Formats: sequence, C-alpha cells, structure tokens
Amino acid sequence: MENSYRFFANKDCKYYPCHKGQEDFNCLFCYCPFYLKEKCPGRPEFWQKDGKIIKDCTNCTFPHRPESYDVIINWIKKENEKREFSEEIRKKAKPVGQG
Repeated sequence: MENSYRFFANKDCKYYPCHKGQEDFNCLFCYCPFYLKEKCPGRPEFWQKDGKIIKDCTNCTFPHRPESYDVIINWIKKENEKREFSEEIRKKAKPVGQG
C-alpha cells in the first residue's frame, strides 16, 4: 500500500514489523489506542505476575491492518465526545478563532 493519512509503513524502524505474518503492515497506530482498555477489538492475552495483570498484545494485529483505520478513528471520536474537562481547563479555554 502507498503511504497516506490512512496508512504508513515505517520500514526503517528497527522493530518493523513488530508483529509477524501480515503483508500490508500499518504503523500509523504503532501504540494501540485500545491498549489501556480491558475490552478491545483485538485478541490480547492477559497474564498475571506478582498480583498484577499484564495485557499482552504480541499476537494482535488489529491496529496494524489497513481496514481497521475506520474502526479506530470512529472509536477515538466517540471517546472524545465523552471526555470531560476540569473547571480549571474550562476557564483557560479560548474561543475558537482567538489566539
């Protein structure tokens, strides 16, 4: 695939590809936006060590598949709509168009 706003293959990265077995490997979401979520569209494994849970995405290629772009962008938009800001930030916020 050709690099664009929807797809980027960083073939110069020393970890490329960080997951094996995929032809068109999208690096756009190198750090998966779902990593901190317990439930995600990928197939992570969960491990327990010293009483802590570790999410292991080693075998997950969901964010690296080109067809996952729309799913990820729509999820980010929905999460952003739910986001709330503190009173401190609301006071600092400037109206759009004012620098």
